[in-house]
Amino acid sequence: MIIVDTALRKRHQENRPLRIALVGAGYMARGIALQLVTTPGINLVAISNRTISSAQRAYHDAGIDSVTTVETVAALEQAISRETPAITDDALLLAEAEGIEAIIEATGEIEFGAQVVTKAIEHGKHIILMNSELDAVVGPILKVYADRAGVMYTNSDGDQPGVIMNLVRFVRGIGCQPVLAGNMKGLQDPYRTPETQKSFAEKYHQKPRMVTSFADGSKISMEMAVVANATGFKTGKRGMYGPGCKHVNEAAGLFPLEQMLDGGLVDYILGAEPGGGVFVIGYNENPIQQRYLEYYKMGEGPLYVFYTPYHLCHFELPNTVARLLLFQDAAAAPLGAPVCDVITAAKRDLKAGETLDAIGGFTTYGVLENSPVCQAQNLLPMSLAGGCRLKRNINKDEIITYDDIELPEGRLCDRLRSEQNLFFSA
Repeated sequence: MIIVDTALRKRHQENRPLRIALVGAGYMARGIALQLVTTPGINLVAISNRTISSAQRAYHDAGIDSVTTVETVAALEQAISRETPAITDDALLLAEAEGIEAIIEATGEIEFGAQVVTKAIEHGKHIILMNSELDAVVGPILKVYADRAGVMYTNSDGDQPGVIMNLVRFVRGIGCQPVLAGNMKGLQDPYRTPETQKSFAEKYHQKPRMVTSFADGSKISMEMAVVANATGFKTGKRGMYGPGCKHVNEAAGLFPLEQMLDGGLVDYILGAEPGGGVFVIGYNENPIQQRYLEYYKMGEGPLYVFYTPYHLCHFELPNTVARLLLFQDAAAAPLGAPVCDVITAAKRDLKAGETLDAIGGFTTYGVLENSPVCQAQNLLPMSLAGGCRLKRNINKDEIITYDDIELPEGRLCDRLRSEQNLFFSA
């Protein structure tokens, strides 16, 4: 990202920083705020959070104590013109105010995130998501909205989808055909709950539901749906294969070759070193290039494993900002119609009349499935499950359909999902 670094430094020298606003002030969002504040060439002009003291804390942790609380668009625009950092509990102010070029949505909330993103697009703001839960379920139609409005829409560098997509582009750029985009996990147990993950969450100052979504497989399913929609790669089976291995270099021989060569796969490996990374399997059948790759210690081929040993989430957000605003380059965005969806499975036996909780909860977990199957079987997306009321008993591990539930009334996310289904069915 040398060109990004140079471009941001130039903007700093010219005193023309990129003006960014942030929605959310949780654990990850506070890291984003710190990184943006300390990056020359970027000005974090405002932070919105429903608990305004948390927004103030995010600036404080980044070394800024002089902020102004705003309640109107006019007050926010005045703060921006005076170069005074602003905080608010109304995220829609950020969407409407002049002087903000892009909004980072980092709440992990579905309905709230949908409201912020659609309003921001309506007012000509570029969108950067650290919200795979939203992106996985309605990202394709939000991208359509953004295209119509002439703004950019992307997931972020640093988070797994962005790191994977950068690696996909690298592999393609050196003349290999990416045939599998992969994630790496240390634990996969669909029956984990906020109660089982409570102590881990406390240790790392995170919310139990968030770390539960990591452990039960919902989060990785969301991330790989984002990657699938950005590459066109499918899942080889419901839930992905997820084989275990000791090191990522073993991955080339763990997935069906015919499926990898038939349009590509998204998947993951379990328990492999180096932990916390991502990988891409590339294919090269040129015998001369194969000799070079073997010389470079990449193996005999024709399958080669390329990996990044870490994902650094908020540390890489400035790259996304610069790529988007200065080079019109998205880190990860849907190509068109959805390729994969995350469907809803029961964590335990559920009774008619129960209301499902949200991602990372006690009642359900997410499973990756190819979108045509999701549509044909009328399966309920995991991101929309929270708040749905069951019409019948559901057995543990059973997949839940729209026929099994009553949707909450009036949700924007459900309307967007219906619009997405209709738009891409034509």
